[in-house]
Formats: sequence, C-alpha cells, structure tokens
Amino acid sequence: MKFDDLGLSAPLLKAIKKQGYENPSPIQQKAIPAILDGRDVMAAAQTGTGKTAGFSLPILQRLACGRRAQPNQARALILTPTRELAAQVGESVREYGTHTDLTSAVVFGGVKINPQMMKLRKGVDVLVATPGRLMDLHSQNAVKFDRLEVLVLDEADRMLDMGFIRDITRIISLLPKRRQNLLFSATFSDDIRALAKGLVKNPIEISVSPRNAAAGSVSQWICPVDKKRKAPLLTYLIKQGGWDQALVFTKTKHGANKLTKHLLSEGITAAAIHGNKSQAARTKALADFKAGEIRILVATDIAARGLDIEQLPQVVNFDLPNVSEDYVHRIGRTGRAGLTGEAISLVSADEIDLLSSIERLIQKLLPRREIEDFEPTQLLKETTLNHPVRRKKPRKPLNRETNQSNNSKHNNNNKSRKRKSVYGQGPKPGAKAKGAGGGRTSPNKFRGKPASTS
Repeated sequence: MKFDDLGLSAPLLKAIKKQGYENPSPIQQKAIPAILDGRDVMAAAQTGTGKTAGFSLPILQRLACGRRAQPNQARALILTPTRELAAQVGESVREYGTHTDLTSAVVFGGVKINPQMMKLRKGVDVLVATPGRLMDLHSQNAVKFDRLEVLVLDEADRMLDMGFIRDITRIISLLPKRRQNLLFSATFSDDIRALAKGLVKNPIEISVSPRNAAAGSVSQWICPVDKKRKAPLLTYLIKQGGWDQALVFTKTKHGANKLTKHLLSEGITAAAIHGNKSQAARTKALADFKAGEIRILVATDIAARGLDIEQLPQVVNFDLPNVSEDYVHRIGRTGRAGLTGEAISLVSADEIDLLSSIERLIQKLLPRREIEDFEPTQLLKETTLNHPVRRKKPRKPLNRETNQSNNSKHNNNNKSRKRKSVYGQGPKPGAKAKGAGGGRTSPNKFRGKPASTS
C-alpha cells in the first residue's frame, strides 16, 4: 500500500514525498482512513512507528475543507505531556501542512507567554500544547474552544503518570460536546483504557504491536557492573566503540549533571537535558546533539518521549527506570522507522528488582555481557520470567536470640531495664509524693534538691 491509496489530498501527498516517505506504516494504514471518516480512535503503537503522521495528516485534510479559525480560537487541539514532544509534533504539523493555507502554533511552559498570546490572537487551525501552559492561556482569555473540532491526546498514559489528570479533565470540560477524539500512545495501561473509554464514543481500537513490546529492530543487552564503576565503563564503551552519537538515560537530574561533568573531563563532548534546565538550554542541547556537535546527550525520563532523532545508533540506560514501561519508551529512541539500533543497560546488583520487572514486562530475558576489567564484585543474580527476583533481606533474629540478648548482663541498650532518676533513688524535683495515709505531700518539699539518703 502507498500513501496515494489512503485518500489523502494532493498538497499532503506532495509534502509526504518531500519528506522521503513512500509507504505508510501499519499504524498509518489503519488510523488515517478511520480519522478521515470522522471516527473516534484509540491507537496503541510502538514509539517510532509514525503515529504522529497517523493523526496529523488526516486532521490537516479535514480542516482544509472547513472555515478558517476565528480570533483566539483553535480548531484542533493536540495535547502532549512534554515540551520536547510538543515541539516535535508542532514541527511535523508545519511540514505536512506546508502546501496548505492552514496555520498552527505550539505553546508550552518555560518560555515567555506574551509571544504565544500574540500568535493566538488571530486564531490557529492546529494548536499543539502542554496542559499547564494551555490552562494559563485559557485563564487569560488568550485561547477559546467554542469552535474546536478535534481533540488529540498524544502519549495519554505519560500525561497521567506526570499528574496531568486534573488539567486534562478541566480542559475536556471546556470543549464542545460534539468533537472528534483521538488517543494515540505507545502503550495503554488498564487504567488508561478505562479512562479513554469514558472520553471517546464508539471508538475504533487500533493496535499494531503487542502491548509494552520493544521494537524488534533494537538489539538489547545488559552489562553487569558495580555502581561506582558505571561512569568509567560508559567512557570505555564510548571510546572503544567509537560512538559518534548516543542517548544516555539517568534516574535523577543530579545524576545527569554529574555524569555529564565526568564525560567532559574525559574529553567527550556531552550535554544534559532535564526539568531543571531552562527551555532555551534544553532546546540548544537537543539541536546541538542532532547536528552532531555533541556526542552524548544525557537525559532524564522527561526526554524519553518525543525525541525524534534520525538514525540514532545507541541508547544507554545508565540507571534502570523505576517504572518498567519507561524502559520501552527509552529504547524506542533508537531503531525507528525500521532502522536498526542498540540498547545497552548498565545494571548493578541493587537494581535486580528493576531488571526483573522489565524482563517480565517485555517477556524476554536480556542477554548479559561482562566487559573485561569491569567485572562486578557484587554478583547480579539470575532472573526468571515466572516470578520476580528479590534481593535477600537481613534475617530477623529468632525469639530465643532476642530473649538471650535482653537477659544479657552486658547489654547496655536493654530498653526493658528500669531507668533511674538522675537524682538517685528519690523522685524527680517537682514530683508529687504520696503520703503513708494516702494524703499528699507538698511538691515544694523535693523541689531543687535530691532526697536524703540517710
């Protein structure tokens, strides 16, 4: 099948040809006709399979047949979880709509809001936004949704993971009841499916790959190594393999900065991208990485979705993610559009639980390769797909051991031993003492001095 067979208009086919695409991907073959028919769609596809074009192309065609956007109005709204993904989707919409009269805009946080308000003043046909900034613009009457025709939730599961559920619910409540709803995501959890079915009406469900599956064109393997030796091992792999470009994922922002500093000290050009970086710094780092000016881009999971880097050869998990599904999204940065790629995970002994969860998610035991001179001193246990491997916890002491410890004359930490007053045998100053006949003794009797020992 070719794009000509999908019923797309000549301007769109011209733009597709300019991008060098000839044959639609499986997700595009199924999604484009359904969206052109005006149906609601729930689609799950692996990252890098062309789902952005799967919804942007038919949306552009449908909007081209209608009235242009009115001031401060948007006709199609595409919500994304991250700034990077918003920028990528916005770029795709502009490229595919080059030969049409349609307008588009991208809005997200981290930059000044006034230029975005000015751009929305005349209205746009397609608006790509992150939930937070969109709510800011709406609260200032910079954007309205009275004429909205299409809503797209891209990477809906990630938006919920990042805590955008309230913003999404609020945004949906502001939209017209009659609209087309499209949900595209790399994966759909059961919770996401339940939420989606409450938003879409009689949707067409499309799934072109197993849930939570990694791309078959990506070669995956793990390298057991001690935690303190991860940075030297990564340096060795980069230099020994002659890597020109690699995306490295860390668990924390501090870890990303620390690793970047280490790589720079080893003469390897690198930059970090994470939530504490300004939008300008993140944009520059990504642009330099795509242009080949830096070899290594160190990122947290904020960049696990939305980064579209052509022919990225390597992805490295410096730290395994806490959420197993994020592993699929991370390695989805390589092996895109049918190309081959390599995903390497540096795994220490304390990450055995995370490794086991990932392997059970993708239903595959990852091959292991130890690197000479970097063999771990702490053994990484073998894993299985049947049940998780847990790290051995210290054994709790037996009751008899506890009793023996409590009865020991040399145990100075025995909590059951009766505490003595610092004033000796008598009561504390200010305490009330009981008389022999049940009466009370004046508290001033013992205040300020210890009881007599005579």
